Amino acid sequence: MNAPAYRLTASTGIHKGDRDYQQDQVVLLSHPRAKGCLLAVLADGMGGRSGGRKAADQVMLTARQLFERYDPATDDPKATLEQLLSEAHTVIKLIAISAEEEPHSTAAAFLLNPAGDCHWVHAGDSRIYLFHGKDLVQRTRDHSYVQMLVDCGELTEEMAQSHPKSNILTGCLGLASDLSMTFHHIPKVSVGDTLMACSDGVWHYFSDEELGNVLDSLAPREATEFLIEKARARAHGGGDNMSLAIVKFEPANT
Repeated sequence: MNAPAYRLTASTGIHKGDRDYQQDQVVLLSHPRAKGCLLAVLADGMGGRSGGRKAADQVMLTARQLFERYDPATDDPKATLEQLLSEAHTVIKLIAISAEEEPHSTAAAFLLNPAGDCHWVHAGDSRIYLFHGKDLVQRTRDHSYVQMLVDCGELTEEMAQSHPKSNILTGCLGLASDLSMTFHHIPKVSVGDTLMACSDGVWHYFSDEELGNVLDSLAPREATEFLIEKARARAHGGGDNMSLAIVKFEPANT
């Protein structure tokens, strides 16, 4: 296998915002045996103080267990991501049986293989973005009430940002209904690409153009710090939990 023509720089960031407790969780995992293989997973828990955190923690636990066993040479990455969300969804529903508060969680995960192909999956309104330079190439579409209105032409993306029902989800982990998840495949990442997963506590305060400019001009660590600080300022004391993971593909010889 030829070495990739890029090197990876990456960072995660998390902040409880103006909430009393943290229900977001995020992790960036390097494969224990396959160089250049990584998994980014983000979860925004809901359902009361303990319920939401338990749900998000379960997503992280399931991700670590599955990625430890994942073999990029032989395993199907899409099936692995589907198993991640399905298993976490099942356990979260079981937690609800004995919990006083009903736990739910969003999930957003992207899996990069050593060959440079990438798969992602999401459920809920935590997002994944792919930028090339500062230009948006692809992003997830939220499983939410306002996204349905946007898709029907009743709202613009700008109107959806400030809609009073923007927090109502039509799908996430832990719901009694069947789990809805959406996949995307990137056949080959390239130098100049940036992947970012983030919760609504981050993306709610930025346009796609703003995010592209930040990710293009700053290294991942500086970008995570800047986005959290700016989101905190724009929330004016009413900010949600925030979490994000950024992976940039830079020239291998730099």
